[in-house]
Amino acid sequence: MANLDGVLAKAATLIEGLVLRDTVRITLPATGPPVLDPATGELERPVGTVLYEGPGAVQPQAQSRQAVAPDAGQPWVGETISRYRLLTPLDAPIAPKDALVTVTAVHNPFRDALLGRSWVCTD
Repeated sequence: MANLDGVLAKAATLIEGLVLRDTVRITLPATGPPVLDPATGELERPVGTVLYEGPGAVQPQAQSRQAVAPDAGQPWVGETISRYRLLTPLDAPIAPKDALVTVTAVHNPFRDALLGRSWVCTD
């Protein structure tokens, strides 16, 4: 089994190097009220806690939708299916619900529309 573990570790490293080529940031939103910046006169939200910043990949889904329960009396809420899929290394933390994901760098100039794009994790 030790040999299989080594092979799987090498495969994971290879896949991470080929797929996770963008840079993403996962933050928890701040819970405090906005603070007035006297220099600009604008309200600024406090900075959230950064859970992860590093290599990742963003894959767009065909469409976002929500699978709802057919009966309103059922005890669970409908399952959501996000517009984007986020891939991170195996040792990165899993983004919790309501975390903010931001693309901070892209490797492909044809995907520069993703640069700076942010979304809230709904599932």
